[in-house]
Amino acid sequence: MTRGLSSSNPNHHMDHWHNKAAWDRLAIIGDRLAKPAREIDFENPLKSVDGPGWLGDSIRGKRTLCLAAGGGRQGPIYAAAGAQVTVVDISAAMLELDRTVASERKMKLTTIEASMDFLPMLEDASFDIVIHPVSTCYVPDIARVYAEVARLLVDDGIYISQHKQPTSLQATIRDRGEGYRFEHSYYGKQPLPPESEANLIREQGTLEYVHRWEEILGSMCRSGMMIEDVTEPLHAKADAPVGSFAHRCQFVAPYVRIKARRKKRASKPNSSEASGIILG
Repeated sequence: MTRGLSSSNPNHHMDHWHNKAAWDRLAIIGDRLAKPAREIDFENPLKSVDGPGWLGDSIRGKRTLCLAAGGGRQGPIYAAAGAQVTVVDISAAMLELDRTVASERKMKLTTIEASMDFLPMLEDASFDIVIHPVSTCYVPDIARVYAEVARLLVDDGIYISQHKQPTSLQATIRDRGEGYRFEHSYYGKQPLPPESEANLIREQGTLEYVHRWEEILGSMCRSGMMIEDVTEPLHAKADAPVGSFAHRCQFVAPYVRIKARRKKRASKPNSSEASGIILG
């Protein structure tokens, strides 16, 4: 089942359309992040995507939103684990990969072409789990994303997200004999210049924003969610050659993974309570 992108969002700026085109291109050329799930990923699907065990032993029947997660990997794997999966992505080409994998494996999932910060086509409290791979760097206002996630989650629903660490986006990608140094402001409001060459730090041709820790963590809490755990996926290798991704990761951690839970919504007083009438 497929639903279309709403183009009437007043918050869609230049970066929205730029990144949509960039991800369509990356999907078409078969970028590393547009590689469908492997056969081994389906042998124990939940374990392959939930290393920390944050989702427990089973997600069978859980209404799960894979947010900004097209590409034929996240959605199909969670569906294979028994979840009722909806995949949202800005790129039609990335979503086509999900539909292809789902068709090949005869599994059901819903795909929606839309931006992660504007999801009016989805109802309030309609998901038990939201899975959000690295992608918040592509929007200027991360608080809008969290507001949508908080709206869509049921009370006590789980939100698992991964983000690029600010220092990783600030620092130079390559060691040119002087180590890795900061070249972008921590407080900058404009997107970073697009990368012209493929690398493992930034996606080629995309516009990305540096989000401060106050935005990544604080905005999540203020949206109505409680942070329960934080991990930093390890990519550093002590014997990695200078200039490699694993070498850079010895000095600049690339990602942070966060588990949060939707706070219970305040109950609304009934009409008798609101009017001050006491029954009995």
